[in-house]
Amino acid sequence: MSATPPTTACCAGPCANAASATPLPLLPRLNGEERMVLRVSKLCCPTEAELIRKALGGMGEIVQLDFDFIRRELILMHRGASRTAIHAALRAVDMEPDAATDEKTAFPAATGISRHEWLMTGLSGAAALGAELLVFGGIEETSPWIAGLALASILTGGTGTLKRGWIALRNLSLNIHFLMSLAVVGAMSIGQWPEAAMVVFLFSLAERIEALSMDKARNAIRGLMALAPETATIRDDTGNWHTVPAAAVTVESVARVKPGERIALDGMVLTGRSDVNQAPITGESVPVAKEPGMPLYAGSINGAGVLEYRVSADFRHSTLARIIDTVQDAQAKRAPMQRFVERFASYYTPSVVGIATWIALAPPLLSGASFTTWFYNALVMLVVACPCALVISTPVTVVSGLAAGARRGILIKGGLYLEQAHALKAVALDKTGTLTHGRLAMTDCIVLGGHDRERVLRLAASLEAHSEHPVAAAITAAWDKARPLLHVRDFAALPGRGAQGTMAGERYSIGNHRLLESLGLCCPEVEEILLPLEQDEKTVVVLASSSQPLAILAVADRMREHAPQAVAELRRLGVAVTMLTGDNQATARAIARHAGIEEAQAELLPEEKLAAVEGLTARYGMVAMVGDGINDAPALARASIGIAMGSTGTDTALETADVAIMNDDLRKVGEFVRLSRATRRILWQNIALALGIKGGFLLLAGLGIATLWMAVLADMGTSLLVILNGRRLLRFA
Repeated sequence: MSATPPTTACCAGPCANAASATPLPLLPRLNGEERMVLRVSKLCCPTEAELIRKALGGMGEIVQLDFDFIRRELILMHRGASRTAIHAALRAVDMEPDAATDEKTAFPAATGISRHEWLMTGLSGAAALGAELLVFGGIEETSPWIAGLALASILTGGTGTLKRGWIALRNLSLNIHFLMSLAVVGAMSIGQWPEAAMVVFLFSLAERIEALSMDKARNAIRGLMALAPETATIRDDTGNWHTVPAAAVTVESVARVKPGERIALDGMVLTGRSDVNQAPITGESVPVAKEPGMPLYAGSINGAGVLEYRVSADFRHSTLARIIDTVQDAQAKRAPMQRFVERFASYYTPSVVGIATWIALAPPLLSGASFTTWFYNALVMLVVACPCALVISTPVTVVSGLAAGARRGILIKGGLYLEQAHALKAVALDKTGTLTHGRLAMTDCIVLGGHDRERVLRLAASLEAHSEHPVAAAITAAWDKARPLLHVRDFAALPGRGAQGTMAGERYSIGNHRLLESLGLCCPEVEEILLPLEQDEKTVVVLASSSQPLAILAVADRMREHAPQAVAELRRLGVAVTMLTGDNQATARAIARHAGIEEAQAELLPEEKLAAVEGLTARYGMVAMVGDGINDAPALARASIGIAMGSTGTDTALETADVAIMNDDLRKVGEFVRLSRATRRILWQNIALALGIKGGFLLLAGLGIATLWMAVLADMGTSLLVILNGRRLLRFA
């Protein structure tokens, strides 16, 4: 993790005509264009972005500018632009880059607020409070003592604001620093020294607190990065183990993780058994038992066993890295509410500035009222004018929602989808790999004639171990791998029927109904058990000795344990559920019945699944598709929101989908809808808070009741209020 130099506190909020408050994904190289990435530690919000756009706007070689406020990065697409010229232009607006690279740089370390900055803010507050106390003591506001204390407050706490205000004025930018600087200079010009000092102190204090609040929002993503250890233990060609940087480990290397350690890289277990806590990646609350052949995820926590695993993805392409990149880049797809707020703000501030100008000039010119009084009222209105709280509320809320989803194993690829999901009216579920596990497993073992169940299962597994048929593999897998199988002699596969072999001197057969009939061992007792299993669309085999049937075993693609609960939860949320599958009608009806799904469409080709989603969209409006396979990709792309099963899903499905459920728990779909509704609710709360408080103080300013320091408290207090309200999503449950 690379550290960044100490930073000036983030500005208290974006200006109305600032750029988008959301970072855009890094752009590909096109048509001879090159990408340049600059780390700018002072890049905190759209106030700085607007200055940068103005500073670089005259350079014809620059094709496009994008901003990542979470990583504090400026991304340029250019055609031969001079790096020196870009640095000089940025330096002119006090946005000197810290570092540059052509790759995505490491996430910036938290810097917080330095002790010196807190000291200067404290001195500014003490001087401002001293000036106010002298006024309350009866000393005139124009007294040299009060003016001196006010100047001391401004010099210790407001030089940065005044400097940035001057830069904004030079660049004709109506940002918060310009408005605050105008208020301070205006108050001093009419002799309101204590007011000017209090404005400087309160704004400086608010900047510090807001910078810390925003850093906590960034910490939600920075915390994800901290999950993966920076080193890994790797085996070299001689068989010795060495600790090396995780970023230097290549695919196919063999790594080892000790008890209690975090897993550094994705991989596949080679040796060892252990319970692994995957909650940071998949959101699963219960540790998952791992054994050879099972996957491991970077960032997971190993239990009591030692595991050796083969690395399947390097540090930058692990599942955890994909989650982090997706959460960061997701903000590029802005939520509709965010676009609305930004459009509204672009008209709001110029309108309020115009009204403030009218208030300053109209009463003195039209009625001979005191110019000083109405100029002061106009300054109060200007302080309230900047829509900091309004514009900053949406990105903070969306980032918190995205991070909350990621913590729970719900990887959302954009604020757009996070907000839209609140309006979902229907969900289409694929069957294989989504409602079911996507692999055959033994579901029933019914022992006949009082035989021992363990002995019967061992006989069946020993026979089926010699077959490569999926049904045979499911029965073999049901036997504990740590327990030995029986030796089979004279094994013979019977195509279309089953298999036979001799164990412990006796001939045994295992196969379907036809095999049992050919052996002359079928009887009413067996028929009575077989029929309901076959009607339930299970594949049934019978184990028999040379004289009698011993057991009936059934295998099926088992439905996920939580599927019925997930379907019920969606219904409680008012979301209709439909199953779409390429499987046969009978199997589809059986799975739908067990899952509690009333509508099921079967025997669908990929294009027919697409048509089915289009039909659901026409009927319901907002529709989500949940799938995991290549054949689901067209439907995932067509749906309003595509949701992929992230663990078993194919790369095509994961790339096409808008949301990934990392632990394949269907209940997360309902949780995603609830998270979206909570996000939408908080967005509206923040808009109501911001507009309500702003409107109230604008009215007070127009009536001449509000003071400058009250306006600063209202403006900055509202910004902090909406930030804290938005961050409540991090505790979503």
